[in-house]
Amino acid sequence: MLVAHINFHVHIIVQRGFFCTFINLTSTSLKSMAFEKGSNAQPSTRKENMSHFTEIKTQIKDIEALRSACQELGLTLLQNAEARGYYENKIKGNYVIQFKGPYDIALNKQPDGTFGLTADLWNGHVEKEVGQEYSKLLQLYGVHKATIEARKKGLSVLRPQQQNGSIKLVLMGVGI
Repeated sequence: MLVAHINFHVHIIVQRGFFCTFINLTSTSLKSMAFEKGSNAQPSTRKENMSHFTEIKTQIKDIEALRSACQELGLTLLQNAEARGYYENKIKGNYVIQFKGPYDIALNKQPDGTFGLTADLWNGHVEKEVGQEYSKLLQLYGVHKATIEARKKGLSVLRPQQQNGSIKLVLMGVGI
């Protein structure tokens, strides 16, 4: 379950059998979800044919939550496609997040069931579209995954945007 992988603040208010849960998800609180547990959060460079592609290990497992995050960012998630990189370099992916700019992100399933993100990080093209260290993408993935899981449990979800860029999820249900 996603909640086990995210460090966030949860406030629960219980009153007359009705409860609300407030979850603040910020891009910095998603570091534990974004990078492999126990790592120092530094992407490892994978060199193939002098490419600029860099791969990171993530906790992304739910493609539908990722698809929703991509849609919110105005990006397209393609299945079995090639990601673009520097000077016509391409890398195959089980899924590819197609950008408006010249580069994309390839996602390939790892043996543990998670998806590694591989992209050419040269000149900040990826950062411009999904944030530094994929922060906007990972924040929205966390929001959509938490929303999916809450709704599976019969909870209602409200999502007011905060002025500081964080997203507050308000989960509401009866008698739980």
